[in-house]
Amino acid sequence: MKSGLIRGIILLVVVWVMAGGILMWVKQSRPTPEKLAAYLSENPLAEAAAGKRAEVIEKAAGQLNRLTFDQRQELRQSGSVREFFEQLDADERARFLELTLPEGFRQLMVALNKMDESRRKKIVERVLSDLKSDNPEMAARLGESESQKIITKGLSSFYEEADANVKLDFAPVIEQLQRATQSMR
Repeated sequence: MKSGLIRGIILLVVVWVMAGGILMWVKQSRPTPEKLAAYLSENPLAEAAAGKRAEVIEKAAGQLNRLTFDQRQELRQSGSVREFFEQLDADERARFLELTLPEGFRQLMVALNKMDESRRKKIVERVLSDLKSDNPEMAARLGESESQKIITKGLSSFYEEADANVKLDFAPVIEQLQRATQSMR
């Protein structure tokens, strides 16, 4: 009887140690804005060969896609992804956008749908201000085809996934984007 009890306790301890190890591994493998920023700084593209550049782009996109909406916002504010993006050539930027835009817009729509109206209105005001002040600079940084791709994918995601209240709140942003798109042509 005692040996059965001891085996049971040992088995229970082994199971708990394994479960704890798995949880620690999962937590360490989960990307964070800090981990992505560190990865980007540890893997400068300027010195990398074409194959290594593609590997870094794929891994960075994968990590970015696994971040939450709030983590993406935090990372955007740090500027590290912008610095990374500006190091990419036109084909690499197109690939990076292809890998990250769908998930980014999906997360944005989910966040906007959950947001209260007053917070959404503040975001609309900020986006309109950014569009009016940053539009020529943004278009110059990205290029016409990349800007068009972002706007097209964003609008598509918006019309498919945003609820009616979000669509109403963001009507001025859509109008400004349409004007910006027409001025790029």
